[in-house]
Amino acid sequence: MSKSDPTGQSRLRVWDWPVRLLHWSLVSSVAGAWITRHRLDDVHAYWGYAALCIVGLRLGWGFVGGRYARFTQFVRPWQPTWRYLRGVIAGHAPRYIGHNPLGGWMVVALMSCLGLLGFTGWLYTTDMFWGYGWLANLHWGLAWALLALAALHVSGVVFTSVKHRENLVRAMLTGNKPPAGPTDVA
Repeated sequence: MSKSDPTGQSRLRVWDWPVRLLHWSLVSSVAGAWITRHRLDDVHAYWGYAALCIVGLRLGWGFVGGRYARFTQFVRPWQPTWRYLRGVIAGHAPRYIGHNPLGGWMVVALMSCLGLLGFTGWLYTTDMFWGYGWLANLHWGLAWALLALAALHVSGVVFTSVKHRENLVRAMLTGNKPPAGPTDVA
C-alpha cells in the first residue's frame, strides 16, 4: 500500500509490525546476552532464551507473514544471489524493495547462528554436558561468529543505504520505503 509521508513523498509499506518488532527485540536480546556473557547467574541464559524464542517466532512469521516477511520472497537461489553480488562489485546492483539476495541469505545466516548459539547454551546447562570445555568453546566461537555476522549485516545496510540513497534503518523503524522505480526489483 502506497501513501505519502509528511514531506509529500510517496511511501510503500514494506516491513509489517511483527517483522520490525521481532527485529528490534532480537537486537535487544542479543545485546543483553552479550553484555551479560560473564555473569554467573541466570541473566545471560534468560537473554539467550529470549533470543531463541524470537528466532522461533520469526521463523514462523517467515511462512505466514506478509509478502516481504516471507522467506519465499527474499531467500533466493544461489545463481541470482551470485549475479547480484557481481552487480554489487561492479557497482550496478539493482535496488530491492524487500531484502536483496545477499540480505536474504544474511537473515538465514544470522538466524542459523542464533539457533546454534541458543542450542549450545542450553546444552551447557544440562547434566550431560555441564562443564565440557569443547562445548563452552563452541558456544564462545558461535558468539564471536554472530558478532562478525552482525557487523557484516550492519555494513551491508550502510552500504546499501548509501548506494541507493535510502535510509534502511528508518525503513526498519517505520516499515515504509520509497516505492519501486523502473529499475527496482519489487
